[in-house]
Formats: sequence, structure tokens, C-alpha cells
Amino acid sequence: MQEKPYVTVVIPVYNEEPNLPPLINRLYPVMQQIGRPFEIIFTDDGSRDDSLSILSQMAEKYPEIGVIEFNGNFGQHMAILAAFEKSHGEVVITLDADLQNPPEEIPRLVAEIEKGHDVVGTIRQKRQDTLFRRVASRIVNITTNKMTGMQMSDYGCMLRAYHRNVINNINRCEETTTFIPALAQTFSANPSEIKVAHAERAEGESKYSLYRLIRLNFDLMTGFSVVPLQLFALMGILTSVFSIAFAVFLLIRRFIIGAEVEGVFTLFAILFFFIGIIIFGIGLVGEYVGRIYQEVRKRPRYVVRKLHGFREN
Repeated sequence: MQEKPYVTVVIPVYNEEPNLPPLINRLYPVMQQIGRPFEIIFTDDGSRDDSLSILSQMAEKYPEIGVIEFNGNFGQHMAILAAFEKSHGEVVITLDADLQNPPEEIPRLVAEIEKGHDVVGTIRQKRQDTLFRRVASRIVNITTNKMTGMQMSDYGCMLRAYHRNVINNINRCEETTTFIPALAQTFSANPSEIKVAHAERAEGESKYSLYRLIRLNFDLMTGFSVVPLQLFALMGILTSVFSIAFAVFLLIRRFIIGAEVEGVFTLFAILFFFIGIIIFGIGLVGEYVGRIYQEVRKRPRYVVRKLHGFREN
């Protein structure tokens, strides 16, 4: 690492003990074949297995590898941001440790950056995920594009390439909750997307439960757009107009037909519907207020316990 790296590969790790040896066995030769100086930065996000021990051994064996050891579990995106701050490459690649995105695709991303693009996204082909995850992913992609105005085909694929200019702008941000692909897109002047292969997870299970996926999507939508609030305001206006029209209808009906009690349960049903809308709106506003609360506390986004293998460039 005496020569400044041209390519940096950033890999967040959380309980990936069985996947790390095959990962480095595939990744290291790929990086050597590129023929340019490189570095590989792992961030251990509070792993409870032997991931950190394996990463420390890698850092001792390979001079191009550095390991950031977190004090606890701060999440995938915070792990990536910590590595961004330590990176030196002109081209920065993010890669998951589970080998579902083949490291062999990295040269294609580097070539795309060298064509003049500053952000290169990827689209997973023949995804080896469950039907539920594929359908949910498609719904999220469509919904998020509509709400944020961005045009990304696959928000969930973390195999991406960024130019140093974009990384520098990301490093200037101090958000406590964010979604890196969308954040990078806001700084991009010439983005691109390519199709990449996708493999079935070899070992272990996905770290994203249904709840965490929902939380991530809330962060994505509320962190990059106020459209949800605007839609709710529009819904409130339409509901108010409908309520006035319905009240007028009931008044006219009372004069024509007279007093009746048969519709009382219908009124209760309508009332419960409106109450549901109100509760949903309160939750939505609370989501934005919660984000503001997290930001104003100014707590550290993550805590680094120790650095392994980093050398002066």
C-alpha cells in the first residue's frame, strides 16, 4: 500500500465467518488482474462469530487489506460510510460479503467508470432469492422511483461503483440514517447501470429480516423525499371534500326519507376508515419528526474500536 490505490473495494461484514475465506480467494486474484494499485477495506459491524479474527489474519497476510473494527452493530450503511472515509481509490466499489454478487464483475464496473460515468449501479439478473423478496424488491423499486424522482432499477443491489468526486461529497454528509445508493445518485452528474450476475447465498442467512427491510425502505423514502407528506396532505383534502359531500347527502336524505337508524353501522365503518387514515398520517409525520430528533442529538454515527492493517500510502 505504498503506492496510492486506484481501486478501493469496500465490504461490510456482519457474521460472515464461512463466507470470508472463499470471498478473498475469489476477490484477490480479480483485483490483481486489473493491473492497477488497489486496496480492500472490510468493516466488521460488531460480528459475534469469528469474522473479526479471520479479517485480522487477512490484514496481516495481505498488505492491501485494511479492517475497521466497530464497537458494536451500527448497520450496513454506517459500515460502508466508515470505509469510505478511510478509502483512497479513484474508483470505489461496494460489495457484500455473502458472494451473491460475484467479485468477477468488478472489472466491468471499473471500465464503466473509466468511460466517464461517476456512479455505476447494477441490476441483478436471474436473482436467486425467494419469490417474496423478488416481488417486494420490485414494488419498492417502482414506489421509490415515483416518490423520489430518481431512476434506479435495483435499489437493493450493493455491488456498485463510485468515482472519487462522489465519495468526497458523501463523506461531507453527516446524516445518521441514510441509503447510500440513493445518496450517491443525488451527487451524480452522469450515472449508469449495467446488468450483473447473481448467485444463491452459499453460507448463512440474510441479515435483513422483514422488519429491517421495512425500516430501510422507510429511511429511503423519508430521507430523500417529502412526497409521502404531500400525498397525505392531498389525501386529507380529498377526504375533507368527500366528508362534506357525504354530510350534504345525509342531510338531503333525512329531509326526503326521514329519520332512520339502519345506516348507523355504515357510519361507524366510515368513521373507522377515517380514523385509520388519521393514525397513518400521524405515523408518517412521526417518521419525519423521528429523523429530525436523531439528527439534532448529534450522536456519533458509529464508534471505531480499532483499525487493523492500515498503512500509510
